[in-house]
Amino acid sequence: MTELPKKKGPGNWVQTERAAHEAWAGLIQKAPKAAQLMHILTARVGEHNAVVVSQKTLSDLMKCSRRTVQRAVDVLVADRWIEIRQIGENGTVNAHIINDRVAWTGKRDGIRYSLFSAAVVISDAEQPDAAELGSQEPLRRLPSLFRDEGQLPAGEGLPPPSQPFLSGMEPDLPATNQQEDLE
Repeated sequence: MTELPKKKGPGNWVQTERAAHEAWAGLIQKAPKAAQLMHILTARVGEHNAVVVSQKTLSDLMKCSRRTVQRAVDVLVADRWIEIRQIGENGTVNAHIINDRVAWTGKRDGIRYSLFSAAVVISDAEQPDAAELGSQEPLRRLPSLFRDEGQLPAGEGLPPPSQPFLSGMEPDLPATNQQEDLE
């Protein structure tokens, strides 16, 4: 059997251009919190140059108010460091897309696809079940069938009414004939 090549991890690096470093130095002088935010986002960017994170989590990471985060985001957007795509209706969770002329982790072609794929940063504190995190029941494990594998039904199954078998997915089990059962 031919094995697929293993996908390399994203690594622990981000590439930047020298001109971006010069501009970043100017940003530090102009708007220190915006420069701090740019570093925080760049440190967490995925291979598609986007990070999904809430303003609450950013304010915790930056140790400042959400209003300060919003002002920093406004500066970064106005100066074309990042682009924002809103997630949800109230705008407190956004995809922050980093300008690929400033920093990137993978190939530069196809960067616009970052609108659909991003690193997601969430905070325990923002979760409604924060007190239970780490103590929940494990998620249900679903079996997988790979090419050239057969289905082996086992266990009691669900109580009736049960879902009928899908065409081509019927178990190959011995069956009895009703006539034999009557005799």
